[in-house]
Amino acid sequence: MGEKQNPNSKKIQREIRAQQKFSIAGAIGHAGNGLMKGESPVSQQEQTIILMTQSIDQHTSDPSGALKSLLRRRVRDNELMVAKHLGQPDEALRELINTILANNSALQEFVRQVDIRWGELYQERPIFHSSATQAANPDDEYTHESVRHDLIQLLEKIA
Repeated sequence: MGEKQNPNSKKIQREIRAQQKFSIAGAIGHAGNGLMKGESPVSQQEQTIILMTQSIDQHTSDPSGALKSLLRRRVRDNELMVAKHLGQPDEALRELINTILANNSALQEFVRQVDIRWGELYQERPIFHSSATQAANPDDEYTHESVRHDLIQLLEKIA
């Protein structure tokens, strides 16, 4: 912060400013000069979210994209969990996935939301089945077992 400037440099800066018309934007720019030196203009929260979504995209096999889309939405919507793990995107993603896998009803609801997202993406009526024990429709890309398997694989890949 205590950078020494050449006296001639300060004189030149004063002369330049004296010749410029005053504008509020210029005043703000001058006041904030050097404010973010060494800092990223992207917040640490946003950096963590970006890294989490990159992990989802890289490590999840999902040809239709509904599972990835819903996981990315969950990441963006869960600001408190992301804030808890700033700079630790894999840890945050592990926590997110573990909350989905924690109990059968949470997984069932997540699969239902993935099915809804698939319907939105493809403008078709989603295929639902009522429980993890019910026989899955062979046309259903997102069954309880397939989503559980995909989430567990994602956990293993980010471990």
